[in-house]
Amino acid sequence: MWSRCLWTLLPLFVPVHGVFKKLYCSLSESCECDFKPDIRGLEWDLYKNVFGQHLAQEAVSQEVSTFLQTKSPDRPLVLSLHGASGTGKTLVSSMLGSHLYGSGMNSPFVHQFIPTLHFPQAQHVDKYRRALKDWVQGNLTECARSVFLFDEMEKMPPGLIDVLEPFLGPFHVVYSTNYRKAIYVFISTVGEEVISKAVLAARRSDRDRDEIRLNELQEAIAHEAFNSTDSGFSGSRVVSQGLVTVFVPFLPLTRAHVERCVRAQLCQRGHCGRSDVVQAVGGALSYSPKHGQYFSTTGCKAVPAKIDLHL
Repeated sequence: MWSRCLWTLLPLFVPVHGVFKKLYCSLSESCECDFKPDIRGLEWDLYKNVFGQHLAQEAVSQEVSTFLQTKSPDRPLVLSLHGASGTGKTLVSSMLGSHLYGSGMNSPFVHQFIPTLHFPQAQHVDKYRRALKDWVQGNLTECARSVFLFDEMEKMPPGLIDVLEPFLGPFHVVYSTNYRKAIYVFISTVGEEVISKAVLAARRSDRDRDEIRLNELQEAIAHEAFNSTDSGFSGSRVVSQGLVTVFVPFLPLTRAHVERCVRAQLCQRGHCGRSDVVQAVGGALSYSPKHGQYFSTTGCKAVPAKIDLHL
């Protein structure tokens, strides 16, 4: 009670606002105290540690920056990350949490959902819908700046995610809660074939992959997410009503990109100079398509295990 009263008095003490906020935060676990967005840090992290993903780097940094700089957004930020396994989707979602809250991904205001863990049985989808709605509503009431991460959307029971529709649209108040400052991130492998075909076509026409633009893939990914029977967005109003801010494609990685992953992880282990390991790991991975072998079939996902074998 004391902390709430103190917070309401803060505007009366503008010259010492920082002092009073510090005192308030020492007495409270408010998300406003833990919410410490570092946009430049996020941009640098994306640039330095995400390889071969110019579209994701540009889209995520731009959308997050614009959203956080908007004092009163008219709707929450909804990012849907698509691409093959090992291309950096989970890494980027973790960076987002890490650069928004002082306690990073351990913040109680960052909520992660994994279908096989939280929604394992499709026959219980009605129960899951009620539980998810209550969880999101309750946490938005607690913290308007909540972040919700939904991994493995290709394994999400169909129809479940539509329970979020009222929270995602351009409405002013839902269930008496201001929900428009929240961020939702959906992660999926659905659309990887569409993305790979686009990159392969660019390669065959001697077009650099960095010349591929976001608008070339948006509609195709949205169409695949909506129509695929293996998609948590299958037939979803979240897609048909245009409630996703941006569909972010993660491109397949070449051997050069994978070797950058190897170098980065070797440096983290104190072995920056081991070019022999870089070459060995790069050569030990599988590549596709059969004729050409341009793209790593596992992205950077298998890199840590391969490094262990060659150190």
